[in-house]
Amino acid sequence: MNSTEISEPGLRVERVGPLATIQDLGRPGWFDSGVGTAGAADRASLRLANRLVGNPEGAAGIEVLLGGLELLARRHVTVAVTGASAPVTVDDRPMGPASVLEMEEGQRLRMGYAATGLRTYVAVRGGIEVAPVLGSRSRDTLSGIGPEPLRSGDLLPVGKPPRSWPIVDVAPVPVLGNDLLTVRAVPGPRADWFADAAALFAGEWSVSSDTDRIGARLDRRSGPDLRRSVKGELPTEGMALGSVQVPPSGQPVVFLADHPITGGYPVIAVVVDADVDTVAQARPGQPLRFRRIE
Repeated sequence: MNSTEISEPGLRVERVGPLATIQDLGRPGWFDSGVGTAGAADRASLRLANRLVGNPEGAAGIEVLLGGLELLARRHVTVAVTGASAPVTVDDRPMGPASVLEMEEGQRLRMGYAATGLRTYVAVRGGIEVAPVLGSRSRDTLSGIGPEPLRSGDLLPVGKPPRSWPIVDVAPVPVLGNDLLTVRAVPGPRADWFADAAALFAGEWSVSSDTDRIGARLDRRSGPDLRRSVKGELPTEGMALGSVQVPPSGQPVVFLADHPITGGYPVIAVVVDADVDTVAQARPGQPLRFRRIE
């Protein structure tokens, strides 16, 4: 991100942990050009953060993987932090989760590492106004479209504050845990490619270490293996957000925000839209089970 192209930056990035990217609610409408939607992996948390600071729900914020972010205010800004419960301080004063924070010029927001959950979201009143690409400010990690991941020294422009104003100091939100997750899914278009598609819904899975914004790969924790009954290759077909694709290894992959728009492995099920955010917050090793719905 080139600071010479930024006018009136409101925040300076002092430190970044494993990964921090700019995300909004994505860039729909470009599938015919080979471009996916991308956007926040946990859309509900970004929407909440934006509502807390009075922004439209789709305003761009910062998605932080695990934690480790430090921001310096270059002028007065209003921010909110939601999602994974990483500890947050402003000038070393602890702040509660999902609370509205007023920062004056020179103050520092420091984020520790989340004990539960995977992604934390920072919204600033007015939104992060980096240059949009194809109508969105989201970083797509699969295609490389959108603003580069944040680095120390980046200056972040903040937009004009909206007319609406936050009406709460803190939002009551459930604390993300490491307990068994139950994820609802409907049978997929290629469920008949498996000897027993119901095996997906039997027993438990766990999130593998091979998980990112593209998808979460699952390991079998208990229950029967997934076995294909149809041999041969599947012609490439479209892939939706939440598709549960099964490669030859038998380890299903739940597609997340930066998923490819086409694929050649059978889709055994599709996670309901409301539960995709839940999968996006699941940490490696966390147990998960699927519940079938029609």
